[in-house]
Order: sequence, then C-alpha cells, then structure tokens
Amino acid sequence: MRNFIWSLLLVSFGITVSHSQTKKLEKGTYLSTNKGQKIKLNLLNDNKYELVFYSGEYEIKGDSLVFAKNTPSGTSFDLAFKTDKKAKNIKIKFLDPSYYSFYIGTQKGNEEVKYQKLSEIRSKQDPDWTQNNIEFEIEKADFLYLVYEDYSYAGTVSKFALPKEVSEITVSYELAVISDLNIQGFFDKNTNELKITEKAGLNPLVFVNEKDPQPVKKDKIVPLESKTVTNWTYPGKEKTLLSDDFGYGADSTIVAADSAVYPNYTKYDFKLKIENTLSKALVATKESNSKFLVVYYDSKKTTKETFDAFVKDQETQTGYNMYDSYNAQYDVFNYYLAGADDKKWLKNNKITADPAIFILNGQGDLLAIAKSDLTAQQYQFSYYGDLYRKLQRADAFVSIEKIFKNKKASDADLIKSFNKAALLETSYDYDSEYSLTDANSTEFVVTKSSLDKTEAVQAWKKLIEAHQKDTAPNMYLAETIIKEIKNQGFTKQLFNQDRILNDTDFLAIDYLLKHSDKIEEGRTQFNNAKGVYPVNPMSNAVSEIADALQQNLYLSQDGVSGEINKDKVNSIYKKIIASGKGNFDAYRNYFYYLSQITDNDGSNTTYLKEFNLYFDSALEGPSPIEKLDALFSGLDSSSSYSYDGWNSFKEYHSSICNSAAWAVVEKPMNSGFIKDAVKWSEYSLVVTKNNPYYLDTLAQLYYKDGQKDKAIATQTLAVKYLNAAVEEETASEIKDVLSKMKNGTY
Repeated sequence: MRNFIWSLLLVSFGITVSHSQTKKLEKGTYLSTNKGQKIKLNLLNDNKYELVFYSGEYEIKGDSLVFAKNTPSGTSFDLAFKTDKKAKNIKIKFLDPSYYSFYIGTQKGNEEVKYQKLSEIRSKQDPDWTQNNIEFEIEKADFLYLVYEDYSYAGTVSKFALPKEVSEITVSYELAVISDLNIQGFFDKNTNELKITEKAGLNPLVFVNEKDPQPVKKDKIVPLESKTVTNWTYPGKEKTLLSDDFGYGADSTIVAADSAVYPNYTKYDFKLKIENTLSKALVATKESNSKFLVVYYDSKKTTKETFDAFVKDQETQTGYNMYDSYNAQYDVFNYYLAGADDKKWLKNNKITADPAIFILNGQGDLLAIAKSDLTAQQYQFSYYGDLYRKLQRADAFVSIEKIFKNKKASDADLIKSFNKAALLETSYDYDSEYSLTDANSTEFVVTKSSLDKTEAVQAWKKLIEAHQKDTAPNMYLAETIIKEIKNQGFTKQLFNQDRILNDTDFLAIDYLLKHSDKIEEGRTQFNNAKGVYPVNPMSNAVSEIADALQQNLYLSQDGVSGEINKDKVNSIYKKIIASGKGNFDAYRNYFYYLSQITDNDGSNTTYLKEFNLYFDSALEGPSPIEKLDALFSGLDSSSSYSYDGWNSFKEYHSSICNSAAWAVVEKPMNSGFIKDAVKWSEYSLVVTKNNPYYLDTLAQLYYKDGQKDKAIATQTLAVKYLNAAVEEETASEIKDVLSKMKNGTY
C-alpha cells in the first residue's frame, strides 16, 4: 500500500509579533518574543543598555555572591504537535539541543520505556554536528518521555501523552544557563522589531517595545508528570561514575571564573615571541600555515605599555585554552608593534589611521583593518572568535586570486589555494562578513576580493582534466574534490552557492574512484600530518561519493538550480556496487535515488530493473530469513543498520519490497514487472506477516496477473487484519477494493 513507501545558544520558537505604529527605535524596555525565556532589553539614557536574562533571589556568603535557582514550573520542554491520519511513524524535530545530555523514550501502553540518547541519534544523522536542529523518526507510541540529565547525573523526566494521530512533534528546551555574549543589534523598520544576535541574521533574539501589544502566548502542553530522579538510568544505559565531579562536590556553586574557584585548574605557561621588525614578524607568521599577524600602530607615548599589557593578557588566555601543554590549535595570532621604522610601509599601503590595527597573512597581504586602539578589540583575538573565521575566508580569497594572476604559479600552488578554500568552516553569515563599509568605523573592515567566479570554475575544470592520467593520487586534490562534490568546497565557501553536480564533478568523482584504494591507504597518515586536532579530517572517499550523490538528489528536490544527469549518477552507483567497496547503505541510497526518478515514458523501469537484480542475488532463496540474516551479519561497521539493529534491517527489506511492488500496482506502464512484483510482495509478507498494507499490494498484483481467486482470498485477509493503527481512509480503500474484486469491477 502507498502508505508504506519509504518511510545564539537559545531555542527559537518563531512567534508572530504584532506591529505598532512606531517606526523608529526608541529608548525604553523591550521584551523578547521568540526564545522561550523572559528576557528584557532596557535602552537607557547616555547610550547605555541593560540586557536582563534572569531575575530571582541571591545571598552574599563572604566574598561570594550566590544566586538561588529559580523554581521550575511544570517542565522545561515545550512541544508542538502536528497530526496526519496516514503517518506510519512520528517525525521528531528537536530544536538546537547543543551539547546537553538529552534522552528520548517511547512507551506503548504499559510496556517498558525504550530510551535513546539524543547525541547518539545526532551522530548517526549528522556525524559532523553541522546542523543546529536534529530531525529523526520514531515508531508510533502512546507516551513520549523527554529527559534532561545534568552534570550530577540527575535526570529530569517529563512524560507526555501523545495524540492518536500525531505525525510530527517539535521539541524545544529552555536552557538554564546563558554564557557571556558578544552581541550586536539592529532595528527592523519593516516589522518594528529589535533583533539581537551574535552574528547578524543568525538565529536572533527578537524584541518588541514593552509599550506595544504583545503576542498572544500559546498554551503550553502539560506533561502527565514531571519529576527529578537522582542517578537516573534505564536498562542498557551506559553507567557513569557518580564520583566523577571534576574536583567539586555535587552542591558546589561556581560564582566566578577565578583561580580561587578552580583550585586544580592548570594553565600552560604560554609565551608569545614578539619580533623587533615587521619583516621578521612576517617570516615567523609565514612559517605557520594557520597564523595571522596582528600589527598595532599608535603614536601615543604610552603605546608600548599598552601593547605589553595586551600581550601578557593574550599569553594568559591562550595558556588557559591549551590547559597543560602547547597546542598549536589555539596559537593563531602573532603580534607586532609598529614604530617609526615602519612609517614608510604604512604610507605605501595607505594606512593613515592613528591608532590602527591591521592584520596580515604570512605573505604580507592586508586582510583586515580597524581604526581603533588595541584594548577595545582585545576580545576579538582568540581561536574561538568570529574574527578568526572571517580572516581565514579573506585569506582564502586573496590567496586564490593571487594564484590566478601569477602566470608562474605551479600546479601545486593552485591545488593548495583551492584546498585552503575548501577546508574553511561553512559560513552562516556570509553576506555580513564584508558588509561594513563605514570609512570611520572603529570595527574591523575585512578585505573583500574581486575574485571572478567564472575564472575560478574554469581553473578548477582544467585542474581536474590535467590530473586524469595520474598514476598515484594527490591527497590534497582528493580532499578538495570530496569537499566540492558535497557542496562544501570553494564554490560554497567563496561564492555561497549550492549546485547540482556538473560534468567537472563527475570527472572529479572518476578520479576518486580510480584511486580509491590508494587514497584509503594513505588517509590516516594524511590526516595525522595535519596535527593532533585535524580540522575536517578526510573520510573514506567511496562513502563520501555516495553521500554526495544522495545530497545531490535532495538539492534537486529543494529547487537548487541545475538538472541531475541520471545516466552519470546511475553509472557511479553501479561502479561503487560492482567494485565491492560500497556497503549496504550505498545500495539503500541507490534504490532511494532511483525510486524518486521516473524514466522518460513515466515508468520506473530503471529502478525496477536494478531492484530486481538486487532481489534475485541478495534476497531470494529457499530460506529468506536465513539469507537476510547472513546479509545483516556481513554489514560494514559504518552502516547505519549496524546500529539500528536486526528488526530495523528486516523492516527495511519488507518495506522496500512492498514499495517496489506497489509501484507496479500504481502505474500501468510498469506492468511488465508484474511477475517479479508478485515475488517481491510475497517476500514482504514472509518477513513481516499479516500486514494489511502488504496483503493489499499482493492481492492487487494477483488480480492484475489473472489470479482472481487468489486475489480475493488475499484481499479478504487484508480486511481481516485491519486494526486501529490503520487510518480510516486507507481501511475504507482496502474494503472497497475487495468489493470491486468480488463484483468484477476492479
């Protein structure tokens, strides 16, 4: 039956805000509307502000200020339901769980609650943890359990009753702690809203004036019960060491980031080397591939003292980041104090501001400048700072543009420049990185390149073509190809564009497949050469290709420009499967891809042919369950079904057999596969017995095959096994089909 075909740090709620007639930003109190917290922004006189996150009680103990915990009301979980009679499973959308310990459990009637840890689900769905939200499916259930486990391993358990026809649940959680924020704000005249964010446009806090009409707050769904369970656990949950309190008792209260509070905290004695000339500082920066040079110029007499104090603070903070030994990951800036000897260099580079901070790469290219004193920008210079990410992007732009202009640039230089762009972190704030144009601004203005996209695309095409005859893989090129075909490479990083795979991509994929064995042999050594903490380590090339093909299909369904080359995609999947390097997930992705693509005549001939080959070789036999078990036992450890288990693996195969068979029922142009479809449908019922949906599919195939008596008997069984889980409309259709078969009008 058709129903079985393929199964900021705060939480966003997206509440609509009423508009007032006020069209300018005024002083006063603004209230947040979309974060699940009671947050106030007070705009005061003299350009002062107050951002109020919490209110409550406190007491003073000696030198410490201790804040009392607010008494929770009900539950910190907030749920929104959608219903659909036809839904087989329930889709869960958990909004921004960050790194907190959440568990989700389901219960049917009085059966045992089945729990899963959200981080484990996330690792399967999004291995690199690149998405803010998690989306997955669970089986239908009567009750949903949501658990927050704190650092003392106490679990706050909330039990919710689920509506009978629920199809989707959106879950959000009100966080109890908010860290210091580096924020900026803007007033949206179109909506009369004040929006506060760490990155302009990224998941903002939205405020409306306290005097304006406030949005109507929706009724909160109340759990049947909510309680906190000390040392919360469930059968099969990984045991934790309750004594592992990291040096603090369970009742300890941290009140300040001070050595008195962290008595056992270790700081590495990190020291910066400050060169005495700009040329030496550039040489030292060039020797490291990941560092930038921060140059400060200020004509004040006290500048040297200010600079020295700044350097000392940077050494202290970097030392804390490194903990107890040197770690290059956090050593990302060199510093130099410009003096009288550098005035000629400043003039030649048109740097006239006083004071000024400017940032260079190792080649001396200007990446950013701020007309500001050093102390005001001190918070920016950290590995964790947003400025560091912007500098990496600007450096990639500048580097690749210089390579294009340099007629003597080598092939290795070109690969290195593309690789540098491909390894950048995906920007969520692409447009704002270069949006600052005020000539008098004291903030950093990042260098914007005039790199031409067409030129970059052509250079990449020529590079891929030039390496087709390589006898050994260039690992940097292979790594760059993987990023590019997954829409994470230079096209995405430099031009913020998603796209469908093109001819150059398919040529690049051929390069990966040709050298896949040697790439895999050298992958560990290649990743290790990047350091102890490699950024974006290279994964298995064949698996990455399969993922890229799957993503390519999703992009086409999302309306991204371009047309899928069906023949080339099919060819790649066949190469992967024929090579024996593709795991079961490669088959699964291939069948899903084919099931979404129709042939030119509207049929599913390509899909059904490929599925029939798999069925005959992998599934059909005198003992289907034993054969399926052998297939399951041979799963690669990276396959999702090695985690999901035997029952899910069985369900997948019975479901896909029914889905392929139903495609023959649905479309007359697929009628050439009726005999095969009968086999697939019969198999689905061997694996999953007495399923009314599968029985309905088989009965209709029997009828189309001329086996009318057998069809009526099978459809009678479909009606017999209808139950409350089958939606009313579908049950009605199954009964109607039986009537038509009996009276000859089917």
